[in-house]
Amino acid sequence: QVQLVESGGGLVRAGDSLTLSCVMSGHSGESYVMGWFRQAPGKQRELVCLNTVAWSPLYPASLKGRLTFSRDNAEDKSTLVLKIDPLRPEDTAIYYCAANSSFVTIIRGESPYWGRGTQVTVSS
Repeated sequence: QVQLVESGGGLVRAGDSLTLSCVMSGHSGESYVMGWFRQAPGKQRELVCLNTVAWSPLYPASLKGRLTFSRDNAEDKSTLVLKIDPLRPEDTAIYYCAANSSFVTIIRGESPYWGRGTQVTVSS
């Protein structure tokens, strides 16, 4: 059974940076697309980044220049690390990690596997 556990959220100031980590266990990660999504209060969940082994990372143009992410695939787990720098108040949201064997569905925000989420709050 695939499990996803996020860590690294918190309360930070605008202009600071924050690093989030997601550990996927229960399956060899190379065949899965892993990604981060976020949901702000009163808004729909949106894509932050997707990482695949075979293709270039995918992220919205609005976040270009502020994202750094990396992925490490071990035998029995994969770790996806996301850094946002600098943070803005509009980055305040719950950040969720997701994993899916299908790129076509996860890019629509659909996935059978989700973490519980980690809260990121950016003060101005």
